[in-house]
Amino acid sequence: MKAVESQLLSLLKKAAQFLIPIYQRTYSWEKEQCEQLWKDILRAGSSDSINAHFVGSIVYIQDDIYHLTNQSPLLVIDGQQRLTTVTLILAALMERLASLPDCEQEPEDGFSPQKIRNYYLINDLERGDRKYKLLLTQTDKDTLKSVVMQDDLPPQISLRICTNLGLFRGWINECDNLAIVCKGINKLMVVDVALSRGQDNPQLIFESMNSTGRELTQADLIRNYILMGLEHDKQTNLYNTYWYPMEQSFGQSEYNLHFDGFMRHFLTIMTGEIPKQSEVYVAFKKFHADAEYADIEGLVADLRRYSGYYCAMALGKEQDTKLRAAFHDLSELKVEVAYPMMLEIYNDYVNQKITAYDLHTIVRMIESYVFRRAICGYATNSLNKTFATFMRGVNKENYLESIKINFLKMKSYRIFPRNDDFKRYLQERDIYKIPKRCRYFLNRVENHGRKEQVMLSNYSIEHIMPQNENLSPAWKNELGENWENIRSIYLHRIGNLTLTGYNTEYSDRPFSEKRDMEGGFRSSPLKLNEGLGQLDRWNEEAIINRARKLSCLATEIWAEPELSDEQKMFLDQGRVSSNQYSVEDHPALRKGKPQELYNIIRHEILNLDPEIYEEFLKYYVAYKAETNICDIAPHTSYLTIYVNMPFSEVETVESICRNVSDIGHSGNGEIELRFSDIKDLPYIMGLITRSFERQISNGIE
Repeated sequence: MKAVESQLLSLLKKAAQFLIPIYQRTYSWEKEQCEQLWKDILRAGSSDSINAHFVGSIVYIQDDIYHLTNQSPLLVIDGQQRLTTVTLILAALMERLASLPDCEQEPEDGFSPQKIRNYYLINDLERGDRKYKLLLTQTDKDTLKSVVMQDDLPPQISLRICTNLGLFRGWINECDNLAIVCKGINKLMVVDVALSRGQDNPQLIFESMNSTGRELTQADLIRNYILMGLEHDKQTNLYNTYWYPMEQSFGQSEYNLHFDGFMRHFLTIMTGEIPKQSEVYVAFKKFHADAEYADIEGLVADLRRYSGYYCAMALGKEQDTKLRAAFHDLSELKVEVAYPMMLEIYNDYVNQKITAYDLHTIVRMIESYVFRRAICGYATNSLNKTFATFMRGVNKENYLESIKINFLKMKSYRIFPRNDDFKRYLQERDIYKIPKRCRYFLNRVENHGRKEQVMLSNYSIEHIMPQNENLSPAWKNELGENWENIRSIYLHRIGNLTLTGYNTEYSDRPFSEKRDMEGGFRSSPLKLNEGLGQLDRWNEEAIINRARKLSCLATEIWAEPELSDEQKMFLDQGRVSSNQYSVEDHPALRKGKPQELYNIIRHEILNLDPEIYEEFLKYYVAYKAETNICDIAPHTSYLTIYVNMPFSEVETVESICRNVSDIGHSGNGEIELRFSDIKDLPYIMGLITRSFERQISNGIE
């Protein structure tokens, strides 16, 4: 590798062509990055004290370490965003200068329209793709060629190139001193880094780059990791067969927004572990190293296949109308953590292990589970692990029924709330104070059972009893003597909420006016407002009755899984270990002091949460929820307890506690405790409780 400082325009002028490899991401700079470069250009151009402005590096591959001494294309490893953006600035500047009188077309030496075009944008004597100084990939390629040649845009345009070109055209047209722009561009400097093919490792260099501009996404790193090291023909084949169609199925804007998330879900179902958002690339490399793919094509084919499932579910690409509606309603809840489970189920649907009816039922079940828990106030920080591990307990020979049983068997922090609790919380919660859930609830109720969905984007949430603290005398009379208490309790509950397109007209009018006016409740086409037109008063009784009616309807929309009598038997069965060991294999636990200590701490651990269960192994007893919380190894006069969390999280280290992270031991975790005295129980249980709490929230970001 050889690096030298270079003027960016000199680099463009001398190079025959900068070629962006197919594995590089498409052009992605947004207004923020463009505006910063534009300001830097103006600042450098307007100040004589600034001799140069550094904008990053341009890293490329040649067959040998040449610095532009031959005419072969330079394969860009890093610097595409800067090269493309400067090309757009030069193209916009060329257009602006060409529109001026001849005497004003070269405000700075070397910056006439013809010189800009022939020095920095094209190779005038070449033909075909060799004509262009910068050749991008796919959609970007044809759009930039049209911009440079000032031709009509292609049918499928690059949105980002067109948008940013528009920005620079606007800024240049607003500039009354184009000489400043020319001087600023002339001062742009880069580090010119040439790599030698066969000697330098482009992937390692690519990973280590920390250039200015938009940070590389995890998807960028993964794509380059897969394709960069391959031979050109193999690289082109994989990209055109799998990766480019995958990008197209997402769409230009959605790809950048969703692909990193999809990769995280893909890795979760493939590995059983949930990678952190910032470590998806690292997890992918480990997965690839461990996976049993015959070659890279099998892996890329799986990515293409599962990305199609994701686009169907998360991006509205599903062809089945009923399934598409179910996926849309689930996406409104913003439950991305459910996608690992759903990807596995959708794969089984594609492979005809379940029917479209089964899949639709399961998606609605997931929606019910998430929404019921939100209404009942259950914490969301365990959903990630719940969905990531859910399918482990499903018997796919009895697919749909097994999923129903699995949902209903969950307890404690993972429970599927039952109808009575769901209805009670729905009637009593101030749902308006959780706006995303409130709007979702009202929209779903309104469209439930409709073959033709009502577009509700122009409707707003209406408080039938007004929010105004200074209620009018008419409203006080409507509510009765206890109006203050009624308003305080029921204002934001579902009984008092609806949708309307006449929110401004309704204002704080009395109920009778809201009911009878033009566009009022009596003539409303919305199902949510059925019955309001027949009421004489809006008081506590009316609010309570409407809340009951809506909550009963809600149990139909967000239904509880239905089981046969035979299936219900499974709900009373606790988690039973299939392991062959029992307490009989641990004689020390059946006599003397170890038995006494074991019975006490066992009771404390199992009482932490109904989800915790006990499993006897050969050398110890494990206590698990999602995985091991702690393990107990018996001895003749004491118990050794291993707590499954990092020793670094122990706040107070007492004499019975030691770090065994670097010591071989039979249990799980880095914390070892010697339990021989009952007075140590509170300290030990404090660590075990922390391990359990840490486990159920693990993986959430």
